[in-house]
Amino acid sequence: MASSRKVFHKIQELNKCAEGVKHLVNRNPRNLERLRVAYKTDGYHLEKPGRSYWHKLELTASNKYVSAKLNHFQNGTVVESSTSEWAIKQHLFKGNDTAAYVNLAKIFATRCMEAGLTEMRCDLQPKPNGKVDKFLETLTSCGIKLEEPERLKPARPWDMERPEKPWEVTE
Repeated sequence: MASSRKVFHKIQELNKCAEGVKHLVNRNPRNLERLRVAYKTDGYHLEKPGRSYWHKLELTASNKYVSAKLNHFQNGTVVESSTSEWAIKQHLFKGNDTAAYVNLAKIFATRCMEAGLTEMRCDLQPKPNGKVDKFLETLTSCGIKLEEPERLKPARPWDMERPEKPWEVTE
């Protein structure tokens, strides 16, 4: 009990702000993406799927296994899971059947939630009642949104509407 109190006390000490400090610096590299202010690459206007995203879901299927990746537009793969991983493979009958897709979606959703990534772009075109459709349904039922919010653009002086900023509290 005493050690947990010491740890709790240490956490409280580290989280206190010094007196007279008016500004804090957030060093989280994904902070601007969460605030919807960060830059999104547009790519070329003739590209079919487009490149306007922060995080994109990619699903790759082979003859034996299925893998899901979450790619960041700058840094590459952020979260990844596959049915070829030993911990997942030992619980599956087959590495690329419908049950494998559903279980992979649950594991992938859990890893994304642990990383704090709940919104991503998905360009997959599933067939009705197919394996990919079951994968996407399971992801959404686990709390993952398959579309990213639009980027907030700065209001121009001549704009009639000024959208509310997510970091401002109007209450």
